[in-house]
Amino acid sequence: MSTSYNRFYIIRIALVSALGGYLFGFDFAVITGALPFLQEQFHLNAFKEGLVTGSLAVGAILGCILAGNISEKYGRRKGLLIAAIVFGVSSLTMAFAGNLDIFIAMRTIAGIGVGMASMLSPMYIAEISPAHWRGRMVAIYQLALVIGILITNIVNFGLYNSGPDAWRWMFGLGAVPSLLFFLGALWLPESPRWLLKAGFTQKAGTVLRRIGGSEFATQSQQSILDSLAATNKQPGIKMVLSKTMLPAILIGIGLAVFQQLCGINVVFNYAPRIFESIGVSKDGQLLQTVFIGGINLVFTIIAMLLVDRLGRKPLMLVGAGGLAVLYIIVANMLAHGSPAVSWFLLSAIGMYAMTLAPVTWVLIAEIFPNAIRGIASSIAVVSLWIAYFILVFTFPILFERLQQTTFYVYSVICLLGLVLIFFKVKETRGKTLEEIEVVLGPPH
Repeated sequence: MSTSYNRFYIIRIALVSALGGYLFGFDFAVITGALPFLQEQFHLNAFKEGLVTGSLAVGAILGCILAGNISEKYGRRKGLLIAAIVFGVSSLTMAFAGNLDIFIAMRTIAGIGVGMASMLSPMYIAEISPAHWRGRMVAIYQLALVIGILITNIVNFGLYNSGPDAWRWMFGLGAVPSLLFFLGALWLPESPRWLLKAGFTQKAGTVLRRIGGSEFATQSQQSILDSLAATNKQPGIKMVLSKTMLPAILIGIGLAVFQQLCGINVVFNYAPRIFESIGVSKDGQLLQTVFIGGINLVFTIIAMLLVDRLGRKPLMLVGAGGLAVLYIIVANMLAHGSPAVSWFLLSAIGMYAMTLAPVTWVLIAEIFPNAIRGIASSIAVVSLWIAYFILVFTFPILFERLQQTTFYVYSVICLLGLVLIFFKVKETRGKTLEEIEVVLGPPH
């Protein structure tokens, strides 16, 4: 099929919906700069430090569950709008929190918005994008995420010496991208796959024609309807756990959990603590977070160029193996107090940004069948956030007791992830979502 796609329209949709990733990046990074202030303000020990950081994940788990239900019943677009509202309101209330309990409660609510966006944005982009662009388009979500991390780290660094209430500004500024995301989501069309599933055939055809013209719309519509007809029941937990659907669900959960337990996010969230252990000053600690954000951005752009050329599986294998080796080097350098460890931590960030970070989101967005994509994506991303909570909650406690040996634990996890990817992940590059469904599904 020779199709002339509306490139500008598709990219504009992806950029707007990817602002959900910016919100994720903002709240993911803001805690790094705010934590030293919060430690003084609320007298945090290692347990409370882990709870403050991990409370975002608790809310995100709830957000994913809500998003799964909302996206199936009311559509992807409405879910994105709700996520923007929740995040904006919680950012302002965190800024004015008067005690630790209120702050944790508001950060948990912020997590609901982040969790909804983390599930819906990649899924929505995947459902809108043509097959041979889908990897790059979904990777725009990860690009927005890392831009959010970088800009937030720069703002944190700029606010650091502005007084004891600098942390309030750090969190309150989250209302700005939330408003932009809400206004952008008002313009977005609904996912044509959800429209067809809900019976809005004419509206789905209109969106598909705008993406790729009449021939593309006709063929895509028929392919989607055929896929839905193969499982004509209403999606529910029984269908998700059926022999037909379960293999894809288990792979999605495995990839999501591995993306977090591989350990790299402790470098993002606890960079000051890690660099403090080798004697770096507080200003130097925050400056390192800016470098981390910059490396993260550069290698995410490289990933966008590679994901539809080299494929998903090769990049995932390189990421798992590369991190396993780099963690061993990092552990040894931390043991000797070597300042050169920052180069290897930055290398680990680059490795992750080029491989596991964006490609996992791409795979989660595309490996689930049309009939259960909303619920299945919700389950996978809930698993991701549970793993993130475990990671960031346990790191302060582990690092206090094990110090640099903690990174050997993450190296072993990466080797286990390498085995999972090698034996269980199939290549999906260049295939439509419906073709992937046939390739990944077991015989009927």
